Amino acid sequence: MPPKDKGPKINDAISATSVRLIDADGEMVGVTSLDEAIRKAEEAGLDLVEVSPEANPPVCKILDYGKFKYEQQKKAAEARKKQKTVDVKEVKIRPTTEDHDYQVKLKNARRFLEKGDKVKVSMRFRGREMAHQDVGMEMMLRLKADLADLGGPEMEPKMEGRQMLMIISADAKAKD
Repeated sequence: MPPKDKGPKINDAISATSVRLIDADGEMVGVTSLDEAIRKAEEAGLDLVEVSPEANPPVCKILDYGKFKYEQQKKAAEARKKQKTVDVKEVKIRPTTEDHDYQVKLKNARRFLEKGDKVKVSMRFRGREMAHQDVGMEMMLRLKADLADLGGPEMEPKMEGRQMLMIISADAKAKD
């Protein structure tokens, strides 16, 4: 017998006095007493499973509980397999990044966005570069404009300590 909080109630664990019964072929039998329903399930060599406990009276079905549980696990596994996890990929640039290196970083960011991932663009400022944050902001805005066809900023460029951050996602483009 399954634990009380996991899965549907079966056979003697069902507490209702009368139930709406569905037989092994999927035919609606109607409202019967719990004892009658359990007797019919035993005659068929199957289990009585409470499929809809919220209904009044609860709906119970005569079926093979082991097979039912296996099919539920298969459905859950199939649903998990179809889920797409969104990763956050990072592209690091510097305020002094030259054009060719910028193009390489841009190509990587494009590839990440096409795969459906988010892109975190981080720019680290060192020493005297802190005095030229405007140069970094220009580069961030240029990157944002170059990626505008694939996605938009989820987080606009902003300074956090010595680092400027921006997050771009394909989802943000749809929101605009």
